[in-house]
Amino acid sequence: MTSQPVPVFLYHSVSDDPPSWIAPFTVSPRVFTEQLDLLADNGREVVPLRRLITALRGGPPLPPRPAVLTFDDGFADFHSTVAPLLAARGLPSTLYVTTGALGGPSRPPEHGSLLPPAPMLTWPQLRELDPITEIGGHTRTHPQLDALPRRSAREEIEGCKARLEDALGHRVDAFAYPHGYSSRTVRRLVREAGWTSATAVRHGFSSDADEPLRVARLMVRADTAWDRFLAWAQGAGAPVAPFPELVRTRAWRGYRRLRAGIDRPYPSLPAPAR
Repeated sequence: MTSQPVPVFLYHSVSDDPPSWIAPFTVSPRVFTEQLDLLADNGREVVPLRRLITALRGGPPLPPRPAVLTFDDGFADFHSTVAPLLAARGLPSTLYVTTGALGGPSRPPEHGSLLPPAPMLTWPQLRELDPITEIGGHTRTHPQLDALPRRSAREEIEGCKARLEDALGHRVDAFAYPHGYSSRTVRRLVREAGWTSATAVRHGFSSDADEPLRVARLMVRADTAWDRFLAWAQGAGAPVAPFPELVRTRAWRGYRRLRAGIDRPYPSLPAPAR
C-alpha cells in the first residue's frame, strides 16, 4: 500500500440553502465542484472506501495518490445534488445514514432521531442510491456513543445494521461514529456487531498503518479555506494516522460521560427550532 497520507474527506450537506443548524458543516454545490476539480488537478484518484479498508487489511495496494469521499447523516441533497455530480465524474463514495432520521422532512423519525429537522433521504431514494454508492451505517439516532451505557450503545450499533440490511437486502459493512466519538468499548461493540470498517474524524490523514475501525478523516466545513483544502489535496496540513489519542480528547469524553451520568447530557447538536 502507498506510504503517502490518504485524505479521507468527510462531508455532510451540499446545499445552497441548508437549515441553520447544519450550515456550518455544509458546502455549496459550487464549492463542492471546485474541490472535486482540485483533487483531479492534483493527481488524486478517488477510490472506494472498501478499497482502502482492503489495503489496510493486507490486500492489494492503493494507487499512488488516492483519496476517499464520505458523507454523513443522509441528507436529501445527496440524492438531488451530490450523486449526479459524482456520477458525471465517475467517482465512488460512501454514504453513512442515520436510519432513524430517514423518511423526509415531514415524516416522523423511526427511532426518535436526535438530529434536528432537515430534508433527509427517503428509504426509496436510499435503495435507488444503493447500486451507485456504498451505503454505511451511522447509528439509529445519532447519539454520542462513547457516553452511552454499553447496552444502549449496542442497540444503536446493532439496530442500525439490522435496519439497513433489511431495507437493502444485503450486507452492510461500513460504519461511522456520530460526532466522530468512539472509545475502546465502542469500537469493540462495532466489531462484535459485524461491521468491518468504521470511520472517525480525527482531523488527520489515513495511511497504510491506520486502524480499520478508527479510520481518520478530514472534515470539510463551510469555513474550510481554499488554501487548506489545497494543502490536504497535496498531502499536507494535517497529522497522519495512526497517532495517539490526545489527553484533551480523553478529558472531553470524561466530561461528557459525567454530564450524561447526571442526566444532563452535553448538547452536541442544537435544539430544534420551535
